[in-house]
Amino acid sequence: MARRHTPAPRPRRAARAGRISRWVPKVLAALAVLALLPAPAAARTAPSDPTPSDPAPSAPAPSAPAPSAPAPEKTRTVSAWLPYWDQDNAYRSALAHAAQLRTVSPFWYETRSAGEISGFPGAGDRTIIDGLRAKGVQVVPTVMEQLPPGALAAVMTSAEQRAAHIDTLLAVVRSRAYDGLDIDYESIAPTPEPTYPAVRDGFADFVTELCARLHAADKQCVVTVSPKTRTTGRIWDYKRLGAAADRLRVMAYNLHDAGGTPGPLSSPRWYDEILTRATAEVPLDKLEMGLPAYGWDWTRGKLGRAGHVTSREAEALRREVGAAYALDPDSRTPHFTYTEDGEEHDVWYQDARGVAEHLPVLRKYGVRDTVLWALGFEEPELWRTLETP
Repeated sequence: MARRHTPAPRPRRAARAGRISRWVPKVLAALAVLALLPAPAAARTAPSDPTPSDPAPSAPAPSAPAPSAPAPEKTRTVSAWLPYWDQDNAYRSALAHAAQLRTVSPFWYETRSAGEISGFPGAGDRTIIDGLRAKGVQVVPTVMEQLPPGALAAVMTSAEQRAAHIDTLLAVVRSRAYDGLDIDYESIAPTPEPTYPAVRDGFADFVTELCARLHAADKQCVVTVSPKTRTTGRIWDYKRLGAAADRLRVMAYNLHDAGGTPGPLSSPRWYDEILTRATAEVPLDKLEMGLPAYGWDWTRGKLGRAGHVTSREAEALRREVGAAYALDPDSRTPHFTYTEDGEEHDVWYQDARGVAEHLPVLRKYGVRDTVLWALGFEEPELWRTLETP
């Protein structure tokens, strides 16, 4: 299962070219975060969004004990990533569904080395930050990395480099009115067998140290990880990460990824395996289950990556080619086939009906918090599906 990539879809027939082209990422021009000055010390220690509360009015004591009402069922919470390459569309979606959103994580920053973090186009847009926070939505930007093999491991296993990197991350969180940081570091996942224990422990040390610094600054610490199953996720020490972080986000998608064979992005059986391990090692109120709002379009017999489609695009394509809607009996996700220019295509994606088929597994384990990849990809119906507890 490969790491999450920024989509770079290939063009299809002219009738769809305009719809697809908007997802091609803009040039990854760096906006050096090191140039951003930290906030004054007083501002760093102040609460990020202080809200005074009025005292509740006192009620007269009842003459007889009133029957205790059942505790209200916890409402499902939704967080979501905001992709920089379709920022305006994603922001509109966030504003439209702000009542359901707890946190938005703009996909804005990239680690280049222990002491350098750069920003993608649009990073730090104050209009987006202020607009979301005015709606009561927390803004916790994502810092990701695509470092060469071994580079991130070298940082994680060096106390000196970890400390320097944490200082650099703290400069990012102080540069704007952010509520915290989301760390999405995935290149260490395929660490070789002889060295992975040291890298695993080094990453857990890094998260523990970073979270302590963020908490001291009254900021949230969120960590994004891949699923931990019988054959994946050994690099993540879920217990230590869950103890240190405010939330642990599990990217429960790409069961079949763009570089592999056609198949579903997720399935109830896979979710069951993921949550068996996750809920045994991480407090329930810290888990966020990652849900996909996208899919892949594979060309049969052709080497190379599959094309990326959002849930909206996949459904529009299905209707355009006249394919019947069908949920796979095993994975409970939609898929269809079509022919274009003499080539057979297999499209697998996730939509509102598919998510509804997966939510019972989350309920089984008591997991109510979710995180969506990504804003603007989803069908409107998905928000109604996620309203159910």
